[in-house]
Amino acid sequence: MSKQAPEYIDVKRIMEMLPHRYPFLLVDRVVNLIPGESITAYKNVTINEPFFQGHFPGLPVMPGVLIVEALAQAGGIIVLSTDDIDVKDKVFLFTGINKVKFRRPVVPGDKLVLTVNEVRRKMNIWKMKCVATVDGEIAAQGEVSAAIVDKEQL
Repeated sequence: MSKQAPEYIDVKRIMEMLPHRYPFLLVDRVVNLIPGESITAYKNVTINEPFFQGHFPGLPVMPGVLIVEALAQAGGIIVLSTDDIDVKDKVFLFTGINKVKFRRPVVPGDKLVLTVNEVRRKMNIWKMKCVATVDGEIAAQGEVSAAIVDKEQL
């Protein structure tokens, strides 16, 4: 993808960029993307999510680790959209999660807005600041880091 990003990126294109699939694809649409720099995307949270069956019965709350995963997937789109990275036979893997705080529960019916910016790169390691919001309120925030590695190494 060139530096000229489209107006939005739909789930079909997201699935071309990320290896994740149902039930683990946690980005529904990208609404703003500056390749290598920042992204705004969202996840529509519905009662049909498989994790709600057990988390928690009668009180459905999206697990915090899945909110962080959604942010990391959005960050992966930033990295995978840069022109200078050959992603053939590569995968983007977590290397760290820092300073993560959960501020409000995410429940069915919420639109989880994923914002990732302040992207820094050192060799094949990427560090990003992330914020997930619902209706303008912070649901989670923190920093994630990830590396691009050869699939053969796994």
